[in-house]
Amino acid sequence: MREPYDDRSGRARTVTRRRALGIGGALGLVAAGGLSASAALARRTPFTGAELRSAVPLPPAFQVPLPLPSVLAPVSTSGGVDRYEITQREATVEILPGVRTPLWTYEGSFPGPTIESRRGRPVTVTHRNDLPVPTVVHLHGGRTPAGSDGYPTDLVLPEGWPDAVHVTRTGPGGPGHVMHDPRAVVTRLSRDYTFPLDQRPTLLWYHDHRMDFTAPAVWRGLAGLHVVRDDAEDSLGLPAGRRELPLMIVDRAFAADGGLDYPALDPTSRERPGVREPYLAGVLGDVILVNGAPWPVHEIDAARYRLRVLNASNARHYELEAITDDGHRLDLVQIGADQGLLAAPVVHRFLPIAPAERYDVVVDFSGVPVGGRVRVVNRLGSGRTRDVMAFRVAREATDDSRIPRVLSTDLPTWRRSDAVRVRDLSFRTGRMHGGHGWLIGGLPFDPARSDVTTGLGDVEVWRLIADVHHPVHLHLVGFRVLSRRDRPPLPRDAGLKDTVSLRPGESVEIITRFDGYRGRYLFHCHNAEHEDMGMMANLEIV
Repeated sequence: MREPYDDRSGRARTVTRRRALGIGGALGLVAAGGLSASAALARRTPFTGAELRSAVPLPPAFQVPLPLPSVLAPVSTSGGVDRYEITQREATVEILPGVRTPLWTYEGSFPGPTIESRRGRPVTVTHRNDLPVPTVVHLHGGRTPAGSDGYPTDLVLPEGWPDAVHVTRTGPGGPGHVMHDPRAVVTRLSRDYTFPLDQRPTLLWYHDHRMDFTAPAVWRGLAGLHVVRDDAEDSLGLPAGRRELPLMIVDRAFAADGGLDYPALDPTSRERPGVREPYLAGVLGDVILVNGAPWPVHEIDAARYRLRVLNASNARHYELEAITDDGHRLDLVQIGADQGLLAAPVVHRFLPIAPAERYDVVVDFSGVPVGGRVRVVNRLGSGRTRDVMAFRVAREATDDSRIPRVLSTDLPTWRRSDAVRVRDLSFRTGRMHGGHGWLIGGLPFDPARSDVTTGLGDVEVWRLIADVHHPVHLHLVGFRVLSRRDRPPLPRDAGLKDTVSLRPGESVEIITRFDGYRGRYLFHCHNAEHEDMGMMANLEIV
């Protein structure tokens, strides 16, 4: 198993089985020593969890064609609002060739169908829950009123589920600890989510966000894409149409019966949250899927392509590189981040991407001969997890696309002096309800507690510090990265983000303005296992 990037050498480093088995000891060190242990961990190889091994034969890489998620048609466009309907249901899908895999899905597919929308034109999505457990839908990266943001206790109950769901069982230490959320808004069978989409054009994604059970729900298939566009972006001349490709990257593992393997304490996701002890730091799979296909290949023109990349993995980090079979590395020209276009392009040779991060990149394949192949590899992977997907150049083609020197002029210009307050927030392991947990500011998540309260329109600087690797996500707002370890941000930190990757022992400063809407929101680690085991906090905007 290969684990995240080593800051000192620039190389990925291998974690042996002995070191992987020592994860528990490292967690204990942090729990006992708090943030003072972070520096020691920073000198170790970072880790994000333990890897499951599939029990079925796996196909060779670069044989399965890359699927493109279907685009959902609205059921109505009247009154200036686009209305959609999505049913959450169980389905059996062929992911590995010749193998049938049961999934939880949006509209019977994985990924779920893509919603295409225009900036400023509201969208309402009616989600119907035909699954055996409650669900919650969060539009990740959306500037959304609190009532539609997908708060983890605002459940949509399935048929036959008991009404008393405001009592939620939490904590991997056992099902005996109960927690009450008096503000939960619960519906049965269906719920309307309204998204104003008054925001910069970008790639968003929607996924399940049920308290304590986000990780197994997303692992089972509850994730899909949502694209926001506007006229200004359309006029730039970037690659478009079939030369614009969404790429949702995840890792999974398969059990002997063809189902997805996941080390849940409660495989039904009904009562007891959490995972078995070896996987407390996160669950990794040994199969890399792109748009739901294992190590796919895509035939392309010898031209520029816009690749809209999402890491939707529970815990796995990637460091992506595009390389020809003869060893030539292609530039990854970043044009956008989580929250839309950069001010100007940034050129990368390889690009780290943490869970929930999105990168919008252009790759020029015009120099690759017809018949040539370009592999997208994960420099942090080893064995089968080193390969991600491939492109095969099928034909010469004309290309009138371009990458403008100026991509956007509407990025916020917040300055440190604009901040009305500075907050220090620690993300570290600890004890929760008699078992292992992941904590923010020394506390596990409690929906009834206010953790951060800020005024609508306030600008704040947050200093985030990690013990191990944590991708930190803020709901509602985008932010800019001001510094890493008291040094300037990295090139990959450019633009407006909603998720930032903290490496072990690292401190990162971000700045944002809490505008848009009042209400109760969240910030949390987007390692889904960490999130389910307490690493989430309330953000109240008043």
